[in-house]
Amino acid sequence: MADAAYDVVVVGAGNAGLAAGLSAREAGARVLLLERAPEGWRGGNSHFTGGAFRFPYRGVDDVDPVVGGLSAAEREKVEVGQYTEEQFFEDIARVTEYRADPELVSRLVERARPTMEWLHTGGGVRFALSYGRQAFLVDGKYRFWGGLIVEVVGAGADLIKAMFAACQRAGVDILYEARAETLAREPGGPVTAVRASVAGQSRTFETRAVVLAAGGFEANPQMRAAYLGPDWDLAKVRGTPYNTGDGIRMALEIGAQPFGHWSGCHAVAWDANAPAHGDRRIADLFQKHSYPFGLIVNREGRRFVDEGADFRNYTYAKYGREILKQPGHVAFQLFDQKVLHLLRDEYRIAEVTRAEAPTFRELAVKLEVDPDGLERTLTEYNASVVPGPFNPSVKDGCHTAGIDPRKSNWAQRLDAPPYVGYAVTCGITFTFGGLRITPDTAVLDTEGRELPGLYACGELVGGLFYHNYPGGSGLMAGAVFGRLAGAAAGGYARAGQG
Repeated sequence: MADAAYDVVVVGAGNAGLAAGLSAREAGARVLLLERAPEGWRGGNSHFTGGAFRFPYRGVDDVDPVVGGLSAAEREKVEVGQYTEEQFFEDIARVTEYRADPELVSRLVERARPTMEWLHTGGGVRFALSYGRQAFLVDGKYRFWGGLIVEVVGAGADLIKAMFAACQRAGVDILYEARAETLAREPGGPVTAVRASVAGQSRTFETRAVVLAAGGFEANPQMRAAYLGPDWDLAKVRGTPYNTGDGIRMALEIGAQPFGHWSGCHAVAWDANAPAHGDRRIADLFQKHSYPFGLIVNREGRRFVDEGADFRNYTYAKYGREILKQPGHVAFQLFDQKVLHLLRDEYRIAEVTRAEAPTFRELAVKLEVDPDGLERTLTEYNASVVPGPFNPSVKDGCHTAGIDPRKSNWAQRLDAPPYVGYAVTCGITFTFGGLRITPDTAVLDTEGRELPGLYACGELVGGLFYHNYPGGSGLMAGAVFGRLAGAAAGGYARAGQG
């Protein structure tokens, strides 16, 4: 016997699930949102983000409706350039090694900017230009780089707060400590119910449609080891401890098709002494993303990546994997006094693992890095730098010659002591493998047919990201496909009442 009946049940209450719940309600459906976490931990991984959204724009006039209006003075002091639909598509294709599903990417690109305006007007989300993280003051103007120029005011925490408030205003019912466990489906027919444990009690919710938005399996060490490989069970989790793959598992149990890069994930440089899971107070500030302006070495004092291969937007999500491969699963970001003013705010929190010293050897001792190895690496690096005009707002071509790995951009000698080092490890954000969906978010079965009444969005969707991702595209994809999923589920449910 059912405990309650709804037109649409949304499983998961992060950015994607909240967008789905609000969108389904706008379609006229009666909606229930199941949030596995207690209320104090609501919001999934979205709470832990910096709140950056990537979307295409042709100029400042396209950005203006998103940020709620720029003053004449603000327009005068910024140079946003443009970031076209074609550039957005190509960025995803390029960093995923041209494996991303082109139909999903096309839908993401075409719906991104309208969804940003919807989040602002319908969701009450406040956006602002991302001066602190995505711009540098050059010749008197703030110049934005890497196709990512807007962030949520108040970051992920305020994104979640705004979207919960919007859902509540719209009349979406919300249950906390509600862990969805199984989906009920008639043989060959539609999904008919969600069975869940709510505050320890078994409950069944009949429904005409289900939207799965419960995240990936990044907080499940067993699944990480099984799918990502050795030592991934040892990685720190950047966000919520509640994303353990439940939504994916439930769908696979009723015949959904697995899809995407199951051995891939988004993983970053994360403070070496951060807790095992995210800290809701610190949120994303354990990350360390200014490495293009310095060097990264391991415990042996060796470099192992090209720190200047691209803007950090296009490398940070894959370099966590490289750190996990190093001795002790740690690495060290090194800077001199010339660039400290360029480091992001996350380097200045009280909880940072940091050392400072007047010489390379003394810094090595403080960081517990091999002194001979570090001194040799930095001496060779300094000798290899080809001098040029350093410019942090463009790929400036300042590079090294004769060393491996080379540094392709922003290469400067480390020669302005005292030197500063930060200890980092691998922090996993979300996994790339998941469910196969249509561009309209219907979940497909193993034969490529739609599973009636089942939709998916957010991190449990497979096929968008492989190996890597462009910064800000995760939240954007969650909102775009969440909005689409809610509308599709709401429309399906309402049609079934006729």
